[in-house]
Amino acid sequence: MTTGMDFFDAVTLPTPRVDEAWARRVVRDSFGIDAVAHQLGSNQDANFLIRTPNGEPVAVLKVTNPAFVAAEISVQDDATDRIAAACPDLRIAQVLRGDDGVAQRTTVDTPDGPAVARLIRFLDGGTLFDQGYLDPRSVARLGEVAAKVDLALAGLTDNAHDRVLQWDLQYADRTVAALGSSLPAARRDRIESAAARAWDLVAPLVPDLPVQVVHLDLTDDNTVLGADSVVDGVIDFSDVTRTWTVCELAIAISSVLHHPGAEPASVLPAVRAYHSLRPLSEAEVEALWPLVVLRAAVLVVSGCHQVAVDGDNDYAETRLVREWRIADQALSVPPEVMTALIRDTLGLGWAGDEAAGPLPDGVLLALPDAAVLDLSPQSSLLDDGAWENAEIAEVLAADRLAAGHRAVVTKFGEARLAGSRALVQESPASVATGIDLWTAGSEELSAPWDCEVSSDESGIVLRADHIEVVARGVTARAMGAVVAGTVVATTVPRSRTRITAGRRAGGVPEGVAAPYARGWLATLADPAPLLGLPTTSAGHTGSSAAESVLEQRERALAEVQEHYYREPPRIERGWRHFLITEEGRPLLDMINNVAVVGHSHPHIARTAERQLRLLNTNSRFNYEAIASFGARLADLAPDPLDTVFLVNSGSEATDLAIRLALVATGRSDMVAMSEAYHGWTYASDAVSTSVADNPNALQSRPSWVHTVAAPNPYRGQHRGSDASRYGPEAAAAIDKLAASGQAPAGFIGETYYGNAGGMPLPEGYLAAVYAAVRRHGGLAIADEIQVGYGRLGHWFWGFEQQAVVPDIIAVAKAVGNGVPVGAVITSRAVADKYRDAGYFFSSTGGSPLSSRIGLAVLDIIRDEDLQGNARDVGGHLKARLEELAQRHEIIGAVHGHGLYLGVELVRDRTTLEPASSEANAICDRMLDLGVVIQPTSDRMNVFKVKPPLCIDRSAADFFVDTLDRVLSEGW
Repeated sequence: MTTGMDFFDAVTLPTPRVDEAWARRVVRDSFGIDAVAHQLGSNQDANFLIRTPNGEPVAVLKVTNPAFVAAEISVQDDATDRIAAACPDLRIAQVLRGDDGVAQRTTVDTPDGPAVARLIRFLDGGTLFDQGYLDPRSVARLGEVAAKVDLALAGLTDNAHDRVLQWDLQYADRTVAALGSSLPAARRDRIESAAARAWDLVAPLVPDLPVQVVHLDLTDDNTVLGADSVVDGVIDFSDVTRTWTVCELAIAISSVLHHPGAEPASVLPAVRAYHSLRPLSEAEVEALWPLVVLRAAVLVVSGCHQVAVDGDNDYAETRLVREWRIADQALSVPPEVMTALIRDTLGLGWAGDEAAGPLPDGVLLALPDAAVLDLSPQSSLLDDGAWENAEIAEVLAADRLAAGHRAVVTKFGEARLAGSRALVQESPASVATGIDLWTAGSEELSAPWDCEVSSDESGIVLRADHIEVVARGVTARAMGAVVAGTVVATTVPRSRTRITAGRRAGGVPEGVAAPYARGWLATLADPAPLLGLPTTSAGHTGSSAAESVLEQRERALAEVQEHYYREPPRIERGWRHFLITEEGRPLLDMINNVAVVGHSHPHIARTAERQLRLLNTNSRFNYEAIASFGARLADLAPDPLDTVFLVNSGSEATDLAIRLALVATGRSDMVAMSEAYHGWTYASDAVSTSVADNPNALQSRPSWVHTVAAPNPYRGQHRGSDASRYGPEAAAAIDKLAASGQAPAGFIGETYYGNAGGMPLPEGYLAAVYAAVRRHGGLAIADEIQVGYGRLGHWFWGFEQQAVVPDIIAVAKAVGNGVPVGAVITSRAVADKYRDAGYFFSSTGGSPLSSRIGLAVLDIIRDEDLQGNARDVGGHLKARLEELAQRHEIIGAVHGHGLYLGVELVRDRTTLEPASSEANAICDRMLDLGVVIQPTSDRMNVFKVKPPLCIDRSAADFFVDTLDRVLSEGW
């Protein structure tokens, strides 16, 4: 027997017809508070925010729909008290109590009959509903809170929880049937059909679904944000009831789906978090996504019905737009696919009737000698950008058929790069859901078993024993019931045939699928045995216990050898300005100044292969490559810099440059700029002062290192036109050091302030500092490791922007385009002084391989005019970023020249408070949308924009458009 409200006795529940003036009178007359009332939205109740006359929030006045009985409301209050006691880390919207401990609750008259009015604790902070994009952390927290609430309410048995609510998914089939007529005619069939199928999936599970009292509306608009925008509060207990426990999670995660950028897979962090606290049973795992579909159906039928019966309810009408988005997302992937993904996420492996398993024995067409195409990201067939050709699989198949092969096939379950699209914000469809087949001549396909054959204009479908085999692109030969061995179709010579097998192969995305590939694969089988071929490991399904690449890395490597991102993608290929994941997704690389001419440049690859076939040895031997490369570098430097040392890295280059200064001057002190990074060797680390790279940098400097203020014209001590003071002040500091008897051996500094955010040094800065250090017999070292080699566009070397010539240049990164080689360029006089310190050699820094690659890099920069490209594309990119800054206050400034830019994020353009946590979150969101970007500076709030110099305008525009989307939608 139902002791509470039964929705199906009422069906129509318009909100109480009361207004703000009425609410103010109730608060004054019933609770003795003189306050201002502001109406809040609700589907069926009336809610008002009660404020003092000066605007301070006091409470929420909740006027419950007269259809609900007092006993139900008392139980809601009991539930809030129980959760508050069990979850001290959560703020709970409990009914307020007076000094005497009595709940602030009364019965009031409304135009719709007597109703219970309560003063509820107001929780400040806004709700998760008001956030735009929800990051995985926020989604996970929603699942965590849902689990905590369910655990707190477990065991609550009051009979007043026995209610029949339209939101209770136990009654979803009845709700859809009762209200379905309110749906728009064009969308009604889709919603009702999806709900009916979901109900069919849930019904057999009902006996095994745990039941308890739940909140039932633990959604994004009933969860309140605390510090750092983390959910720490729960409101609105109007729907507390006894139902299947898993309904709590289904309702919670469905509310994620309307947020910008959300898709079904976005809810998985919440499922993991919930399961870690309150493990889901087998039946609950199977029921979860069908219940999400039912929740979506209930939302839209209820929303449409509410708008129809309560035409003045703007709240319901506004929410309906979001509810339709929830429905569209919930129905976008079959429940079986999402269930498989959920199982995989929880490490449960595949189960249930939808798991296809291996196919029964039988052959469709025996092709044991077929040529197998490798279309994966690591395939040599896709070198030199061949993967960008959308028809590359057809081209490769035609080549093999022309070479005499009878047939060509692809691999099931393989993550393909072939034909993958770049510069798209969605994960591309890349995982093969079947096998593609090309035959030289017409081949007969025979029924592998007794089966039923049907056809359409694109091919045939074979059905037998709950298995479907679909062959597209064939000519049908037989229909209806056939016995094994019957010829059912023929292939079209040299045309693609697609073969898919599984429980419902006919409904699977043809060819490739993403981002739900693992879910689809759980319902499919590898068709290879149907062609007389072995199954492929690429088609393996289910959770794997094998150690991941990341796990292996973290186990084997030192923790301090860090990687980008908390959950980094696995990168297995690069091409031009793209990094390509193991799933075959091209990511736009906006930070890789190492690959100056682009990833996997064919000229560099050919050069490396040829040289490795000839010679690669110790640089002490005499060979032409080292002489040519050294001479080429010397020619690029201004007079009097004519002598080269070749080393392995930038750290070694700056280390050697410092040693040269110490030896040449016979001194032991160095001057460096604050907020700088120069390397990890002893000497280069000693002059590195960036606390982002080393939190103890300033405290751990050796006594021979002296720093001058960071010449930051944007946020330093001197800003704007006053930044001209940095140079004279640094010069004065050097003069003072010399006067104290510690004349420096040299000054080292980036010639363009890279580590601090990619900004030019103040005009005249290096001229003043170089003059001061030289005045006291020291040397000027230019750290060109990041900005040299044409990256600035207008200048080949960064020091040219300052119109100075250093005594020593340290350069690396770009020198080898990813191969470890760097250089120090100085004058013969300085170089000869190093003899006083002993000898020097770098075994591989100037090896035949590194020298040849160094020459190839210089050739490419010249022949492809990459410095000009840096100037032109960089100028376009900076202009677009500056325009973006006009629309998004978080962008405080855009620094830099060419393709060495910095986008500085601030919380306030006046105080310049750095938006550091925001920067990290934005980077994660950008990665989701296909862009690799990372923060830099001591405050980690500046995006370092330094892509390969081959980047084009379309890629630059994609970066800006994606950043615009993230800043607009949220992160």
